[in-house]
Amino acid sequence: MIIFNIRSRGVSRKIEEREQNFWEKEREANNVRKKSLDSLEYIHIPVDLLPFDTHGNNGILQSAEEELLALKDEKIVNLTGITNTDLKLEYGTANITVLTQYDQNYTAMVVSLQKWGQELYDQGRFEDAAKVLEFSVKTRTDITATYRLLVDLYKTKLGFSESEINRKLEGLLPIAKGLNALSRNQIVKLIEEAIIPLEEVM
Repeated sequence: MIIFNIRSRGVSRKIEEREQNFWEKEREANNVRKKSLDSLEYIHIPVDLLPFDTHGNNGILQSAEEELLALKDEKIVNLTGITNTDLKLEYGTANITVLTQYDQNYTAMVVSLQKWGQELYDQGRFEDAAKVLEFSVKTRTDITATYRLLVDLYKTKLGFSESEINRKLEGLLPIAKGLNALSRNQIVKLIEEAIIPLEEVM
């Protein structure tokens, strides 16, 4: 009981310290003046490079295309994993609303890209699916299904040689390892397990 009580007090102190640090940081953040947003990495949807206007009578494809076209003139920024407190510290409290909108635009974009890529895949349009999913990965999406589908395309649907497959997969790894998301380790493991061992390639 004595040991338990000592440990409990230790845990309680750590929790109190974390809470105190959080509120101190939050108070500091709330006093930061508005700063320029010019340094943000804005994402632009490459309408001319993706397979728009090819949905035919497919409602899922049409819906995905329309959702993305609605975002093409909006400001889109991937702020995944960055807290509101850190955003306020970096860009000022007055910018938090607009930054939240930019991030919501990003989330809407990658969800639509995943839906679009999945339906293109299901329709047997593998090259178009790869284009859509590769763009999503370049924006550092943390949607595991996007990486899983792209890995499958590389390995089974696009006619790549084993060395080409590995080159494609190894190209995904730096992006996956740099993700600021809870799904990072799962995505990295997915890609690493898909890489063909060197002796098999040779």
